[in-house]
Amino acid sequence: MPPSSFSCWPAFPSSCPCPVSLFAWLIEGKPLVSFGQQFSNHMNSHTLVAVPLFVIAATFMQRGGVAKALIDLAAAWVGQRKGALAIVCIMATGVFAAISGSSVATAMAIGAVLVPAMLHRGYPIAFTTGTIGAGGTLGILIPPSLAMLIYGIIADESVPRLFLAGVIPGLLQALIFIVYIIWFARRHNLPLEPRLDRAAFWNAHVRALPALLVPVIILGGIYSGLVTISEAAGLSAVVAILVSLLFYRDIGLRDVLPILADSIRQTAVIIFIVISALTFAHWLTAAGATAMLSEAVVKADLSAWQFLVVANVVMFILGMFLEVISVILIFVPLVIPIIHHLGIDPIHFGVILVINMEIALLTPPVGLNLYVLQSIANTPLANVIKGVGPYIVLMLGLLAVITFVPEISTWLPAFVFNKN
Repeated sequence: MPPSSFSCWPAFPSSCPCPVSLFAWLIEGKPLVSFGQQFSNHMNSHTLVAVPLFVIAATFMQRGGVAKALIDLAAAWVGQRKGALAIVCIMATGVFAAISGSSVATAMAIGAVLVPAMLHRGYPIAFTTGTIGAGGTLGILIPPSLAMLIYGIIADESVPRLFLAGVIPGLLQALIFIVYIIWFARRHNLPLEPRLDRAAFWNAHVRALPALLVPVIILGGIYSGLVTISEAAGLSAVVAILVSLLFYRDIGLRDVLPILADSIRQTAVIIFIVISALTFAHWLTAAGATAMLSEAVVKADLSAWQFLVVANVVMFILGMFLEVISVILIFVPLVIPIIHHLGIDPIHFGVILVINMEIALLTPPVGLNLYVLQSIANTPLANVIKGVGPYIVLMLGLLAVITFVPEISTWLPAFVFNKN
């Protein structure tokens, strides 16, 4: 098992770049006070304030009974169809992704409810765990996304534009998954689900309404111009707490402080890694490493599409061995000058990066969603890996299309912001 806990956003202290940053500072002969000053400068970020607030919202939504309400809503719409529970999984993870911003939180919350239900109905265990693990990856593509937020901070790009850029690719990915599920269900004769009566249909909508308030508040507030990213994150945390306590009641007042403490612990690790990486990136730039890499790319005479192919291969390999945040913080500072030089849209590159990180969550040996589903289903890891295999192939196909058709990512943010 990887050295992590199955929390909303797992912590990986061993991957923290702070010791490397400090060592780099010392070998340059710079005073340590300037190292502290760089930490302080990077902490002074309005966007960074959103990270702990989104983590709090995701943690409360994960533990507060929201997943069951969203699953019932999705089931009400799917109706009587072979493989309906698997389609429900993709629909529910898509909506939960618009609440949590975390792949692992999405896989855990939806998996805890649907894995027992799907296995009880006779679904193959590999297909069950693979579907939920792959559906969980929507958590870092559909906005709001913590991975997008951190990329925006590192690359100094507009987070609202990045959020919008993930919408169409996220919907395409969900659609591709559903098409595959329908094919699989017919081929393997998966069981039919009973159709809900009218009363149950509307009850599912009423019960899910409070959960649906969170993405409406976050995205509606941001794109209406009423709130900033950090303010929207604060609102989402407050609404998540109130919804969990007042409507779904899977947690009580006595659970609030422990959940907040867990959220703070997760946030502390994330913030420490982000600030350390930003400081290391500052040293890389000052030492000329980024300039040397850019010069090497120029000498190699790579075109934009050739560079993107190479970058995809590198990110795929890194994703097999490193956790998502670590890949973003190590890789992005090195390539940002290159993508600007080659004329690649940083918003487009952000979507490419996030899809690669989705695949990373499903590839051993450090694919976190694999271990989450292994734990929930209590099955050998080989079953989970077998189940995610077809989804990885589908995601690689989507990645290729997104890479060579940037308009899929850039059209919506361009339309919304140019319109405004």
